[in-house]
Amino acid sequence: MKGILGKKLGMSQVFLNNGQLVPVTIIEVQPNVVSQVKTNVKDKYSSLQLATFDLRVTLSNKPTIGHFKKADSQPKRFVKEIRNMNGFNHKDLINVADVFTAGEFVDVQGTSKGKGFTGRIKRHNQSRGPMGHGSGLHRQMGSTGSINANRVFKSQPMPGQMGNVKRSVANLEVIKVDKENNYLLVKGSVPGPKQGFLVIKQAVKKPILKTPVSLVVRNQNTTTEVTDGQ
Repeated sequence: MKGILGKKLGMSQVFLNNGQLVPVTIIEVQPNVVSQVKTNVKDKYSSLQLATFDLRVTLSNKPTIGHFKKADSQPKRFVKEIRNMNGFNHKDLINVADVFTAGEFVDVQGTSKGKGFTGRIKRHNQSRGPMGHGSGLHRQMGSTGSINANRVFKSQPMPGQMGNVKRSVANLEVIKVDKENNYLLVKGSVPGPKQGFLVIKQAVKKPILKTPVSLVVRNQNTTTEVTDGQ
């Protein structure tokens, strides 16, 4: 398993050399520091704790400052563990090009946009009632259970908080890896708002490597093709 932490910047689109338009999500991946290494002997499982995006010291407490001081790093805003990730040591800096290449498939995990308190129609995509002929049931709740049971069953679709939960999107193709600017372009959309933190991992269900696509890059004077996807 391999992975890295990043931040969603937004969506854009790129063109392939055959004229096909591909929607992509731009993910900023600053160098990740390995702030802790966990092993099977000491912690009963193996993982790497990655951290990225600097946090001001005034917003950190003493335990956090001491933890990152062991890694010779400034306190970070986003810290996550990736299990069964090997090949790096404590205090190492991991760049996006060290982990992923164009043509790979990844699973992206993030926190979805919060929609606040919503009803059953918006939250669970239920149908509304009749809008005319004297009906008093438009967007209100209908029956919540049978008469015989005389109670509301568990997992009944009800109004409540919508969004702001952890969600994952699987099998997204890596279109391009920008080594110089530390950007990652993945095909399609990912969970969360702009500036939302993301965990990008190696795809579990599709661990194959695809031939990198050829992108059309338009400059001011000439038009060139990028064939290696990087």
